[in-house]
Amino acid sequence: MTISPSDLDFDHNQVWHPYTNLKKPTPTFGVESAEGVYLHLSNGQKLIDGMSSWWSTIHGYNHPELNKAAKDQIDKVSHVMFGGLTHQPAISLARKLVEMTHDSLECVFLADSGSVSVEVALKMAVQYWFSQNNSKKTKFLTLKNGYHGDTFGAMSVCDPDTGMHSMFDGVLPKHFFVDAPKCGFHDQWVESDIDEFKRSLDENHQEIAGVILEPILQGTGGMRAYHPEYLRQVRSLCDEHNVLLIFDEIATGFGRTGAMFAYEHAEVAPDILCVGKAITGGYMSLAATIASRRVAEVISNYGSGNLMHGPTFMGNPLACAVACKNLELLTQSDWKSTIATIERQLKNELEPLKSLHSVADVRVIGAVGAVELGEPVDMHRVVPRLVELGVWLRPFGKLVYTMPPYIVSSEQLSKITGAIRTIAEEAI
Repeated sequence: MTISPSDLDFDHNQVWHPYTNLKKPTPTFGVESAEGVYLHLSNGQKLIDGMSSWWSTIHGYNHPELNKAAKDQIDKVSHVMFGGLTHQPAISLARKLVEMTHDSLECVFLADSGSVSVEVALKMAVQYWFSQNNSKKTKFLTLKNGYHGDTFGAMSVCDPDTGMHSMFDGVLPKHFFVDAPKCGFHDQWVESDIDEFKRSLDENHQEIAGVILEPILQGTGGMRAYHPEYLRQVRSLCDEHNVLLIFDEIATGFGRTGAMFAYEHAEVAPDILCVGKAITGGYMSLAATIASRRVAEVISNYGSGNLMHGPTFMGNPLACAVACKNLELLTQSDWKSTIATIERQLKNELEPLKSLHSVADVRVIGAVGAVELGEPVDMHRVVPRLVELGVWLRPFGKLVYTMPPYIVSSEQLSKITGAIRTIAEEAI
């Protein structure tokens, strides 16, 4: 179906897009089709997608095997309620997730978005303590610069000041926040980096149901990769104070940082894990919350034992079928070598930008490359300029960054990094 100019005009005036002002929306570009790493626009342009559609289309668009998985499943059943019913795609996906994650993570809740998976994790943690007749442990400890989603529970554990939800401060539950780690992924570890976290947990653990954080890489909070030792110490302190540990790997899971899950960089495991985004290769909305057997059994041993959450589209067969094929493609590929190759090229082509006066920092880990400018990006100017340069990127704040599909070629990646260089040079 072709997008007409009047359609685009209607969209511009009457359709809210993510994080936009309807009176002064940022430019939108109509997509007619997509193939591999390319978006084909209604105006005839072809763009390299350097965003993987917000980090999800790891195998690119219109993948024949993912298409087939969707087509095969839709001829059987596209959706059926998960309450009291089950189906093979959900069972197979849950089995794959248990096999891929740490041995301690055994019990799978299939959610329908990343934000919902975080909501479920928070509810699991509170219900875990309630099931032990402890109604005082209802708060969470988390890091500043963190981002965990846009629903109310998820918003409450996002950065309260620099995040996107400060206007809701008066209505959100109050939790405990500490400064984000300062030691970078490759820096020398400094023991004092954990001090504020330790002090807050020491003082408040009687109220804290759980710690929630993005392991190794804080995504929307600035694409900052921190030292694995921080994560190891967090795990140890949670054990010491009998507090649950939740890892939000919605952005970092499924290979993005160079490990299948970012927590593997620190050789630790959470009590509850949230995954999403790349789980279906960008085809369908799906996420999962995976808990340890210990957490599941404590919740199950109190009263009815019911975990009190149940989305209408939970365990959607169509999404689960595509997710199974997507994860099969990933695990059967040489993904680790692929990510390492992308990381080397990102470092080689982006790190020289540190010499530009307009650039405050360059950060690369796995298939993530971010250039932080000295001033916030003018989205009304920069996004159309990137389109002129033949790439699709979605900067935010001071960051111009890329999380490309894993299938990106060296030449395609160079076009992405070249566009980032142009934006940085024009910002001087």
